[in-house]
This record gives sequence, C-alpha cells and structure tokens, in this order.
Amino acid sequence: MSMDCDVAIIGAGPAGAVAASLLVEKGWSVRVVERQHFPRFSIGESLLPHCVEFMENAGLLEAVEAQGFQYKDGAAFFMNGRYEPISFPEKSTPGPGTVFQVRRDIFDDVLICKAKERGADVTFGTSVKAFAEKAEGVILTVEDEEEAESEVRASFVLDASGFGRVLPRLLDLEEPSGQERRRSCFKHVIDNITHPGFDRNKILISVDPIDPQVWLWLIPLADGRASIGVVGRDEVISRAGETADERLMYFTRRSGFMADVLKDATEARPAAETVGYSCSVKALTGKRFVLLGNAAEFLDPVFSSGITIAMKSATLAAGLVDRELRGEIVDWDSEFAGELSVGVNVFRACVNAWYEGLLQHMIFMETRGHDITKHFTAILAGYAWDRNNPIVRDPQRFFRLMDSMTRA
Repeated sequence: MSMDCDVAIIGAGPAGAVAASLLVEKGWSVRVVERQHFPRFSIGESLLPHCVEFMENAGLLEAVEAQGFQYKDGAAFFMNGRYEPISFPEKSTPGPGTVFQVRRDIFDDVLICKAKERGADVTFGTSVKAFAEKAEGVILTVEDEEEAESEVRASFVLDASGFGRVLPRLLDLEEPSGQERRRSCFKHVIDNITHPGFDRNKILISVDPIDPQVWLWLIPLADGRASIGVVGRDEVISRAGETADERLMYFTRRSGFMADVLKDATEARPAAETVGYSCSVKALTGKRFVLLGNAAEFLDPVFSSGITIAMKSATLAAGLVDRELRGEIVDWDSEFAGELSVGVNVFRACVNAWYEGLLQHMIFMETRGHDITKHFTAILAGYAWDRNNPIVRDPQRFFRLMDSMTRA
C-alpha cells in the first residue's frame, strides 16, 4: 500500500500540534486533518508551567511567547471568606515555574501554524469518517465540507481530536468515566477589574459558599478579557436558571470575592455550557494508532490539567512512534499507557479529593508543612510525573495522610 504520509494526526489542537512538530523534526512526513477552521473558540485557557517544557521541546515556545499572553505564576483559592494564594515557583520539582493564560483561539492557531511552518501538512474543514487497519498501514476515509470523500494512507495514526473523540467512536472504545456527571457554564467578559486585592497573574478558584462541590473560575487574559465559569453537579447547576448565562450569573452573584472583583464586567462572548464532560476509553493504543489527550480521557477542569495531559501524551507518543517507524519494538502498554497513567492518576486523585472536600481543607490548612506545600504546588504546576514527589509515588497514601491530619 503506497503511503500519503508516515503519520496521520486527527485534530490540530495542542496535542496534535505538539506531536506534528516533534515528528517532522525527526524527519517523518505528517498529515494533520482538522474538522474545524482555525482560529476557533475553545475553553481551557489556563496553562500549567510544565507545558512550557513540552512547547520548548517541540520548537513551539518562541512563537507562543511572541504573542504577549497573560503571565501566570500561580493559583488563588477563595472559600468562606478566606483567600489562599499559591505561587508555582515555590514547588519541589525543577523546571519552569511560570506560564501563560491564553485565548485558546489565538493560542491553538499559533501552535498549529508553527507546526505547519516546520513541515507538517495541515488540512482544515476535513472530517474523519472511517478507519481501516491494513497489514502495511492505516486508511482514513475523510470528507471535506462539500461532502467529497478521499483517503489518507499512513503507517500510523494519532488521534488528537479532543472531545470529538474520533477513534473512540469509530472503534467502539468509549466507556463511562468514574467521575460524577457535572455541568459547566462559561463565557468571556470584558472584566474591567480594579479590585486592589485581585492578582491578575493567578487563576482564581472560588468555592461556592453554600455547596462546596460547586466552584467557579476566573481566568484573566491579556486583552482585558477574562474567562469565567462555574462547575458543579448537573442537577445543582441546571436548577439555577433556564439558560447557561442565568446559571453562571446566579452562582457568580453569590460567590463573594469573585462577585466583587467582577462587579464592572460586561459580556464579551455569550455563555455556553457542557454537561457530562468526563470520559474514558477501554484502551489508549492499538496496533497502528494511539489516543492523545482528551480523545482518550478527560477528568475535570478544576486543576487545568487537560492541556498538560494532552501535551504529555503527544510528547510520549511522538518519541515512541519515531522508534517504531525505525523498526524498534515498542511496549505501548508500558511505555505509553503506563507512563501516561502515572500523572493522570495523580490528577484523578486530586480531583476526587477536591470534590470530597479534603483538598479544599488542605489548601486552607494553617498547619500545612513546608514540604507538603512544595510537593502539592508541584502538582498544581503540572509536574505530575515527577517520581521524586511522594504525591506522585502514591497519591492515595498522601491523601489518606492528609485526611488524618485534617481530622486531628
């Protein structure tokens, strides 16, 4: 079977751009097919510092830095009248301690344009309709916006389609997530923030004063905009209004500090929502494909881990695909799925501890030790694969310890 490319990538988001850039640098021909046209709106604007390493390794960081995105050096938490800032540079893991908060339409476009400049072939307005695995390669049946079908023949396929989850749907790989069904409502505002107590260099996470399983985000952006959103159990959020905007503003008004900060905000983009967003799959890899980022699994937006996991998966996959195409034997279960799951399991434990209330208590704990703070800060900064961190080595044991401390 003659090949159109060595590697086909489904999706031009952060995972697809990182993988494409890494693979063309290694000398492989790469074809990226993307259903939408860029720039396009996407949620998830708050990056974690570990992403800086992934972007730099893929040759994308300089292009991102040139955009002048909002500087970010940490996170701030507000609950029951208490404010707790966490500074990412004060972490236990070596590596970058600051990053950006970005408009995703601009950020994603910059990444894929740079990957294209480095040699990737990128096609927009193209949907993947079928996947066929042959002895010598893979055939993707794709369709353009005029419904004309064609084929893309490749030795290997990376699915970076995000919530589109192309291969999980086509190959019946989807399975229920272990996370509770939650709803998120969000929009962009012109924030007009003048509050002296607000730190624009940090994402603000505010816990609802009545229902601690409901939380809000405020992500300041560089152009005077901010991304705001609320997350909670589906039945709780849906009862707060008839529309996404009514639901979001209901919880914003009763949030306390965040309501004060946003008192002069005006709408920049209408509210939207997503429900039941957590997802998982039966397998991350097959003989000639691998699932990246949200195409494989999405936990929850509370710790902004989505892009970090996506870029980590893309970095791992690109290195392993390079080896396999060169004739090496790759243990995908161990070297990809097993390695990726180390960090995913850490983030999952944090998400579960957050909704159980344990992590909220730990964040505001006055007696929290210096080492615990540094290790936890490293996780919040995205360094969830650092096995020198005791939280990474055994997250369940760490949170059991924290539970005993909060009960003491």
